[in-house]
Amino acid sequence: MQTPWEYRYANRTKRMGSSVIRELLKLTEQPDIISFAGGLPAPEVFPVQQFQEACNIVLQTIGAQALQYSTTEGLFPLREMIARHTGRYSVTVDPDNILITSGSQQALDFIGRVFINQGDHIVVESPTYLGALQAWNAYGAQYISVRSDEHGMIVDELETALRIGPKFIYVLPNFQNPTGTTLSLDRRHQLVELADRYGVPIIEDDPYGQLRYEGEHLPSVVMIDSQHQSDNGHTYSGNVIYMSTFSKLLAPGLRLAWVIAPQEVIRKLVQAKQAADLHTSTFNQAVAFEVSKNGFLDEHVKFICQVYKERRDVMLETMEEVFPTEVRWTRPDGGMFLWGILPEWMDAAEALKTAIERKVAFVPGRAFHPTGGGDNTMRINFSFSNPNDIREGITRLGILFKELVAKHK
Repeated sequence: MQTPWEYRYANRTKRMGSSVIRELLKLTEQPDIISFAGGLPAPEVFPVQQFQEACNIVLQTIGAQALQYSTTEGLFPLREMIARHTGRYSVTVDPDNILITSGSQQALDFIGRVFINQGDHIVVESPTYLGALQAWNAYGAQYISVRSDEHGMIVDELETALRIGPKFIYVLPNFQNPTGTTLSLDRRHQLVELADRYGVPIIEDDPYGQLRYEGEHLPSVVMIDSQHQSDNGHTYSGNVIYMSTFSKLLAPGLRLAWVIAPQEVIRKLVQAKQAADLHTSTFNQAVAFEVSKNGFLDEHVKFICQVYKERRDVMLETMEEVFPTEVRWTRPDGGMFLWGILPEWMDAAEALKTAIERKVAFVPGRAFHPTGGGDNTMRINFSFSNPNDIREGITRLGILFKELVAKHK
């Protein structure tokens, strides 16, 4: 029976859908389920004491200001700190190149709102981040998928996609969600050169870049683009919009992220934000600034990396021990995820049903492929569960996959 509301929805709602991951998390909230499904940081690494102290300091020193409305662009000291931090690791930017958003998901939505007309083509890796697809589907985006491998997007296949005339290229170069792979240095240079040749801007989404557990940090795409554009490679060129977040460095409950873009783009994004929520929480910004200053953030990231590296290593070691040889997986140098590749005949979504019965969960990979495919793939998170739960959960999956392989034979 049709409700009084159904015929009142805007046409764009037909392109909207629920997040597969968010729906799956509802099934795995029971305390006895070992869940590798969510992209959740470990609560053990949240700096609770530092937040408590920072809240007190903020309320005692600038309490009235922190509880008041603020500018849409974001708290100036926080943007200034981000600009300094960006200058250390990437390119020189001005606080006016930075917008503070209520999480990276809001930034993705604003990018869609500002840039995407219905039918516009967007180049993405396949698989790619599900949250970006969810944000842009409502604006009528069409996706051009470029395959990826253990070294990230296969940039040799990018030129064909660029000939279609896409609005922009979306890439997660570091420890990509969902695969955990990192775009190689050679491919980063090739990506920038091709994007420049065809006049297509790049959206660089970098929530995990600082979470590297081994190997050398690679220069960001925004830095390589700046070097490509001018002799003074440390000055922001404006051809890449860069995004990052405090969710993986401090706590996701803050809902704090930032966008680096040319000032003219920031002005458009500001207009989108004014229509959405006026500004990001003043109090949260002030507390994040207080917690992060005086070098604490750098030290805290080292601690996070230590914890997550142990969990990644335990997961990889256990998979080597218990998974059948027919199953393959990525070996990320950082981040929060790895990617499992099941035999082609095995449906990850069907396997998940039995896995949940056995009190363990992962995310089937199909939803991360915007143009189809990936039925035999899965995303597994290693940051949230403790080492003992990782061993137990991976062992349960290993037994399940061996049973399915044996049954198929």
